[in-house]
Amino acid sequence: MKMVYTSENQFLVNNAKNLIEAQGIGTFLKNEFAQGAVGETSAFDAWPEVWIFSDSDYEQALNIIETSLSCNNAIEWLCENCHEKNDPSFEVCWNCQHSNV
Repeated sequence: MKMVYTSENQFLVNNAKNLIEAQGIGTFLKNEFAQGAVGETSAFDAWPEVWIFSDSDYEQALNIIETSLSCNNAIEWLCENCHEKNDPSFEVCWNCQHSNV
């Protein structure tokens, strides 16, 4: 088992977990509820972490994270179904769940 991502932001950690799992890689969260321990431990030690079960998937998981973080020049897209604006990181419309792919 290896850690592939950590952040103080629970949303970003869960997003990374979901992106990795979407590619068929098994994951689990560590320190998911540890933020209440800040003060007893270092704040960095209490950050939630994404770990993968299989070491053989480590490089692929890191690649997924790196790719998701490097989309700085992407633009918002307009849903063909409901015409709602969506963030470039969304593959599915937040409003009607229509796929962008």
